Amino acid sequence: MRELRVEDALMYLDQVKMEFGSQPHIYNEFLDIMKTFKSQAIDTPGVIRRVASLFHGNKRLVLGFNTFLPEGYRIELPLDGSAWPVYREPGRSGCVAIAPGPGPPPPP
Repeated sequence: MRELRVEDALMYLDQVKMEFGSQPHIYNEFLDIMKTFKSQAIDTPGVIRRVASLFHGNKRLVLGFNTFLPEGYRIELPLDGSAWPVYREPGRSGCVAIAPGPGPPPPP
């Protein structure tokens, strides 16, 4: 895994918080996703799909999540103009499409 600098992680968290300041449930969902990923309850493709779904439409945050991915994984925007990003993973040729998921839960 590439070295994650604390400054980069904090800067990204600040970006998420600023972007969704009026929707704290999205920020909290992101934190829950990261806790689940850290505990290894979901794998890297799973965390990519969940974050891409949560931040759908916000290219800056979706692509910024690359900071947290292990070496060899990379989220990219498709060249065909599709609204959903794709990702690359080690040992696999080509890109894997990120299919739309159910999305984040509604606010309480």
